Amino acid sequence: MKLQPKGMLQIDGQELEYLMLGPGPDEAPTIVLLHEGLGSAALWYEFPQKLQEETGAGVFVYSRAGYGASSPAALPRSVDFMHREALDVLPKVLDAIGFRRGLLLGHSDGASIATIYAGGIQDHRIRGLVLIAPHFINEDMCVQEIRKTKQRYETDDLRQRLSRWHSDVDNAFNGWADVWLNPEFRDFDISESLAYVRVPVAIIQGSEDPYGSVRQIEIAEEECYCPVEVTLVDRAGHAPQREASVTTFRAISAFANRLLRTHGEASSQAA
Repeated sequence: MKLQPKGMLQIDGQELEYLMLGPGPDEAPTIVLLHEGLGSAALWYEFPQKLQEETGAGVFVYSRAGYGASSPAALPRSVDFMHREALDVLPKVLDAIGFRRGLLLGHSDGASIATIYAGGIQDHRIRGLVLIAPHFINEDMCVQEIRKTKQRYETDDLRQRLSRWHSDVDNAFNGWADVWLNPEFRDFDISESLAYVRVPVAIIQGSEDPYGSVRQIEIAEEECYCPVEVTLVDRAGHAPQREASVTTFRAISAFANRLLRTHGEASSQAA
């Protein structure tokens, strides 16, 4: 399909909104962005545009079902929802856009989805993973922070602020919070997927991330057979791409440009 700058993908009877910045997948490598648990295509803010400018690659961004302007998700989500997104939905998205080669870049839940995909599907089009604030296990600190966020959603202006970004804000929030707070989800653990990743991995995490400790980094270093590059961003929280954008962009663009050049695929803009 010919990708427009923005539009809708039809995937399994649902509409998924997307943005396509820079050259299309038939013209250059593509960096596919996978948003966090309360994110959407628009909630990346200026990050996709900056990333496109820094690398010269195409940047494809989409909202998963239940987020942004995409179709609502069926609730409650099952505890294997990330595996379904990674192994059922994401392959269809990549095929629909004509993905040929590039990187997966995920934030939070999106980083977990990227990990499951790369560990579960040996896709030679994927040259590397960029994982911002990834979840490989569910930590007590994460559950506690989500409980606080749920209380804020119910008692202050968080619901109103999120409603600017999601067509069905309750579907988006409850689809995220309820599954993370489900006792059955306490055993969430995708560390085994890391052992099957066969491409370089860059991990960026804030030193003050309330949703995950440095244990997430340690797990990747213990389980991965592939190269793992870690950037621990001082004084940043769960979104270092917004809270410490210079450091984060420097790490991501260096990683992306090096990998794409290795395959002879860097564009003249990024060279």
